[in-house]
Amino acid sequence: MHFAIVFRVLGLLLMLFSITLIPPILISIIYQDTATLAFALSFVLIFIIGAVVWAPVYKSRQDLRTRDGFIVTALFWVVLGAAGSLPFIIADSTSLSVVDAVFESISGLTTTGATVITGLDQLPKSILFYRQQLQWLGGIGIIVIAVAILPMLGIGGMQLYRAETPGPVKDSKLTPRITETAKALFLIYVTLTVVCGFSYWLAGMTLFDAVGHAFSTVAIGGFSTHDSSMAFFDSPTILVIAMVFMVLSGINFALHFVAWRSHSIWHYFADPEVRFYLWCVVIGIVITISYLYFSYTYDFTTSVLNGSFELVSILTTTGFGVADYSVWPTFLPFMLFMFAFMGGCGGSTAGGIKVMRVLMICKQGIREIHRLIHPNAIILIKVGRKPVPDRVVEAIWGFFSVYVLSFILMFLLLLATGLDFITAFSAVGAAINNLGPGLGDVAAHYGDINDVAKWILCFAMLLGRLEIFTLLVLLTPAFWRS
Repeated sequence: MHFAIVFRVLGLLLMLFSITLIPPILISIIYQDTATLAFALSFVLIFIIGAVVWAPVYKSRQDLRTRDGFIVTALFWVVLGAAGSLPFIIADSTSLSVVDAVFESISGLTTTGATVITGLDQLPKSILFYRQQLQWLGGIGIIVIAVAILPMLGIGGMQLYRAETPGPVKDSKLTPRITETAKALFLIYVTLTVVCGFSYWLAGMTLFDAVGHAFSTVAIGGFSTHDSSMAFFDSPTILVIAMVFMVLSGINFALHFVAWRSHSIWHYFADPEVRFYLWCVVIGIVITISYLYFSYTYDFTTSVLNGSFELVSILTTTGFGVADYSVWPTFLPFMLFMFAFMGGCGGSTAGGIKVMRVLMICKQGIREIHRLIHPNAIILIKVGRKPVPDRVVEAIWGFFSVYVLSFILMFLLLLATGLDFITAFSAVGAAINNLGPGLGDVAAHYGDINDVAKWILCFAMLLGRLEIFTLLVLLTPAFWRS
């Protein structure tokens, strides 16, 4: 285990993160709000901590091994969650407790979007911008961004990319070198953000709101600058724009790279995962609209708009709101919530189990049925025309089993803290799927639940963001044996 190189990377990344506090400082100065000192102090403290960690080991030149990559990934998200909470603790306008501040910070960085803050419309602009920026940085994955820089410092980055990148296929790269891969991902991500923000601005948002909501839309985060979320703008055009970019951000970014390079969109429809994803979106929208209309919840136009938006927002694990879906009739709230367990495609900014894994589990189920009918047949699972190795199928089932066991354990722990069944179930589901809004007492915000439950949900958010194994592997004795 190369602890020197681990601390060197961690120190560098903390110093890099401190630089991201400069934009909120500038926003605070421009709008002359009260949070300037909080961000300035946080910037200094985080930079000094990063420098203190980095300085004793700055001469280390070993390459990162796989185990080192796992440690850096987990440590970075935990430490960064704590560091990112400093402005929320120091600022007089928020004055959050330590657990609330860490919860808000981790929720932003993991693009979960669960919040403990109310009264957003009265908060300083710099605090609002900082929340949105946390999600934007978390969306691309700060570690994936950093690997474009770290190789220049003599540090290999592929281990970090494999550990942080979401999806069942970890080893594929868009370009031969990891540095170029990170740059390609970053360029696509920035381009989507700029186009999304410009579209919001043209549709009537202020420049501040357009930038902030573009950050959280492309990151599939769900934080808003207003308590009423997207309902604040009362604009069908804005809702349609949001739906388009939520769906796009839920697609594998490797496909966006191919579209960028080939100037064609047809490969999207040739991809089995995207086809399954889009069919789920369409079927979910049809069911939601139909039930809202025929149950006389809304008129037809409102059913179409609100039903489509909430389905897309929850399925992609974004978490924006235009209506309180938790009070919709009968099965609808639970159906929408269950869609979040699938989430978006592998290699996207979405949370959830991922579409590819759900597709593979369905195919495996169908194969087992066929084996009952034809016991001696050799039946392959294929994605498109390519057979899937049994090792990949086994890994997906392993992920799913550990995911379910982790969910059950945290659900029981939340029940033990005193939360009711629906609140505990939806809170764990919203956290581990990086969704944000839940049902019951966490439908609007998480400020009223107890502190122990918040710490458990912080762990759940990290589990979901790092897809279970990256974090759980550190808890196994075998990992630490030399």
